[in-house]
Amino acid sequence: MKRHLNTLFVTTQNSYLSREGETVIVRAEEEIKLRVPIHNIGGIICFGLVGASPALMGLCGERGVALSFFSEYGRFLARVQGPVSGNVLLRREQYRRADSKETSATVARAVVAGKIVNCRTVLQRALRDHPALAGEDRVKKASDDLNRLLRKLRDELPLDTARGIEGDAGRIYFNVFDHLITSQKEDFPFTKRTRRPPLDNINALMSFLYTILMHDVMSALEGVGLDPAVGFLHRDRPGRPGLALDLMEEFRPFLADRMTLSLINRKQVQPSGFVSTESGGIHMDDDTRKEVLVAWQKRKQETIRHPFLEEQTTVGLLLHLQALLLSRWLRDDLDGYPPFVWK
Repeated sequence: MKRHLNTLFVTTQNSYLSREGETVIVRAEEEIKLRVPIHNIGGIICFGLVGASPALMGLCGERGVALSFFSEYGRFLARVQGPVSGNVLLRREQYRRADSKETSATVARAVVAGKIVNCRTVLQRALRDHPALAGEDRVKKASDDLNRLLRKLRDELPLDTARGIEGDAGRIYFNVFDHLITSQKEDFPFTKRTRRPPLDNINALMSFLYTILMHDVMSALEGVGLDPAVGFLHRDRPGRPGLALDLMEEFRPFLADRMTLSLINRKQVQPSGFVSTESGGIHMDDDTRKEVLVAWQKRKQETIRHPFLEEQTTVGLLLHLQALLLSRWLRDDLDGYPPFVWK
């Protein structure tokens, strides 16, 4: 499973990817810029004007390597996928349980609980790391409010109620998110979550990280044979990867939000790297995207103890382990789905 740590990001415009035996070749300006064996890659993400040969697409499909195409600014465009892996009985069980509002509510409560715990941990870590944090009282109150919402999820609640609690938790969390910015505050103010397009620097960074996280989550689900489109918390909608969005909820605060704060507070990204578009949206320039992608890969290589399995693993493999736990629950090997909880 170690190959899942490695995602090949292609950001150089007018690049072309091709196959040479079992090797991926990246060419730009008629020069070979990179050669990498396919077995060393867990996924390939192409930004902007990047092409790929049919032979390479076929190789990626055969080897289970996700090949995704995004706009230069990080908007998802398309994904090349090989034959669906996994037992068809597993997917049929996924569909049956997703059709049940009661079962969906049970999974939704677990997912929302994981998200709230991890959001609360982000706040508590900020209070611990910055004793003189501006807005300390508001952040503490938000942490207490999240804890109260968490206690509500112990009861058997309808799906819509669980979704309502998730929405309330998101508002409480993001209402104090600006206080967690301790550096470059004038250039990275946060008032509310905006997307399609993001309207400020911090939302542009956060949306970009959510996009990369989505790619990794979908790969993890497909790797164990689950259908990323059929979720429990997020109901079916054409073109929406419901199950991938479900699994993402636990990891947004732990991976994307935490990295957003780290990149800004440590000044790894600069305001000059964010550019306004004619539509009023904000996107990152090429150098800033590369900085973010390098930081993302380094984060995935860090080690952590899995809270449920109680084993050391890497951050990059957490998504795959959670997808595996979800599949084990569907197979009745587990009594319930244990969400990832950051300690």
